[in-house]
Amino acid sequence: MTFSILAVDDTGAIGSAICSSSPAVAARCVNLADGIGGAHSQNITDPRLGPQLIDGLRDGRPVEEVLAWVVDSTPDIDYRQLLVIDRNGRSAIHSGSQVLGHHGEAQSAHAVAAGNMLARADVPQLMVDAFEEATGDLEVRLLAALKAAIAAGGEEGPVHSAGVAVVRDAGWRVTDLRVDWAENPVELLDEILVETWLPQRDAYVTRGLMPAGAPSYGVPGDE
Repeated sequence: MTFSILAVDDTGAIGSAICSSSPAVAARCVNLADGIGGAHSQNITDPRLGPQLIDGLRDGRPVEEVLAWVVDSTPDIDYRQLLVIDRNGRSAIHSGSQVLGHHGEAQSAHAVAAGNMLARADVPQLMVDAFEEATGDLEVRLLAALKAAIAAGGEEGPVHSAGVAVVRDAGWRVTDLRVDWAENPVELLDEILVETWLPQRDAYVTRGLMPAGAPSYGVPGDE
């Protein structure tokens, strides 16, 4: 049903990449906060749980304690799969006893990945490995993880939606891209990210923070 990764890099950026057979997966599952961390709630998703995990991180509690707090206070938690990472790369995972199909999870110094209804249980480990081996912007490394999952078979069935999002000290998601329904969502997401978005990303941050000195949009009347 879903495989995903949360990660941080040395610039202080925090990001997410996620893919699913369900529509608009990134709209329900992804939560990020500048300078705080990230959280995913997936597998028969309860979208309320991700913000709760972020709130716990805001309080300065360790990731393991934050996850335990949400797990212990949530009915039907056996049906949920949760991932949480803090700004320093410390992470924790919950995969309930009712998580669907083949499921797996993996962690590294900078990333955490998990999935359910997987074609093979080691998909999350392959995602973390691909992320750690990739170079460049956090967005590019997150997409490398998704592409590694797809190459390994991804889910048991076809996937239809994917998203990548990053926060980086601006006060909003400096990248927030989604493919909500397509036959090849990761391929489309990669094309949008590399060819259209990344060349313009920093200019949009400048427009938000320093509009008087921001670059033009290059459209008629924009002077």
